[in-house]
Amino acid sequence: MTPAKRFALVAGETSGDLLAGLLLGGVKQRWPDLHSFGIGGPQMASHGFEAWWPSEKLAVRGYVEVLRHYREIVDIRAKTQRRLLSTDRPDVFIGVDAPDFNLDLEAHLRSSGVRTVHFVCPSIWAWRAERAAKIRDSADHVLCIFPFEPALLAQHGIAATYVGHPLANVIPVVPDRAGARARLGLADDDTVIAILPGSRASEVQYLAARFFSAARLLQRERPGIRFVVPAVPALKARIEEEALAAGLGEALIVTPGQSHTALAACDVTLIASGTATLEAALFKRPMVIAYNMNWFSWQIMRRKQLQPWVGLPNILCNEFVVPELLQDAATPQALSRAVLEWLDAPAKIGALQQRFSTLHDALRKDTAQLATDAIEQVLES
Repeated sequence: MTPAKRFALVAGETSGDLLAGLLLGGVKQRWPDLHSFGIGGPQMASHGFEAWWPSEKLAVRGYVEVLRHYREIVDIRAKTQRRLLSTDRPDVFIGVDAPDFNLDLEAHLRSSGVRTVHFVCPSIWAWRAERAAKIRDSADHVLCIFPFEPALLAQHGIAATYVGHPLANVIPVVPDRAGARARLGLADDDTVIAILPGSRASEVQYLAARFFSAARLLQRERPGIRFVVPAVPALKARIEEEALAAGLGEALIVTPGQSHTALAACDVTLIASGTATLEAALFKRPMVIAYNMNWFSWQIMRRKQLQPWVGLPNILCNEFVVPELLQDAATPQALSRAVLEWLDAPAKIGALQQRFSTLHDALRKDTAQLATDAIEQVLES
């Protein structure tokens, strides 16, 4: 009898857990007896994944923020590495995003004979182009979620496969707006704003108060407007505290999770830069992208930026199709004005939805099948 496959995975935050969960659903069809373990979250656990640490442990963004958690993160990586090279040696290691954590781990595992796959190409096309050399040293193969990435990686001698974006298959081409509103207790004729201040504690720290202050300004401008906030369960209490301080009252609904329901239900979303902006685009929703972080982290990051955009919808469309308000520009007044501009521009929204429909088509592939085929080739190499 052929022994069951053993896959180690590390997914570093909510979006990585979602992507890894979708991947595990596919590979388990190929290898039903698969034993998977490492660092992950609830989506991965639903496929029988054994989590040694929860993915939230790695959900830190920004140089200063990482320094505050540096010792714990380095300790987790060292313990994971030792375990993967001794008692729990896998057939393949799959690092899901989280490149600052995973690439170093992959390099050590690969040098010790463990096959390595990196799922989600680090955005060397947007910033930190020097990372290409590290990717080449760390990963036997890269699974790319955007169509232009394999050719770029090939220029650096890195084997890669475009597998499409898993979310493009999960999110319906035509979202059920009425059904989502019914699930949230919202009327069909309500004006609804989805507020997504991020899935990391540091994001909520820097963005939640700004977003809720903007919501208060919108409420004064448009009485009767409704707000829905899908909160990561671990941050729900903190978000509710910020919402209460803003005085939004019954106009605001905070839900545990349900980000897709909120995006399907809304007219416009006020959203933190990150994977969620791509989800909003796949739901064909107009958005205002914002970000704010520690000042020192911001100074470092913007010097490494290679493109004029930070939001994924703008990067993929190669132009500013939605506004971005970053750092000092992300004031409550500017955020509320940008949301109002969308509410008053139905023709502009219609054109945006066409762009997002074209993008959705480009990203829809049989991700699970393509990714599983690529992983199988790595195993047989």
